[in-house]
Amino acid sequence: MSIEKSIKKIQERNKRVELDKAWETSWTRRISISVLTYAVIVIFFYSAGLPKPFINSIVPSLAFILSTLTLPFFKKIWMNK
Repeated sequence: MSIEKSIKKIQERNKRVELDKAWETSWTRRISISVLTYAVIVIFFYSAGLPKPFINSIVPSLAFILSTLTLPFFKKIWMNK
């Protein structure tokens, strides 16, 4: 009985790890973070009185998406060395 419980715990843990991994690489996560980043930057730019806060806030959001697209490339290089 103890072995069966241990196996079940391991399987449950593996499922959680797989879901976490899927979330980390999902477009849902990337888009959510980009939208939140955009909103925070708009609020900051607006409160700081900077010009065109709605347009200028696009740059940091796009930079985040670009960085997430290039990370797998660099990860592959890192793993090969």
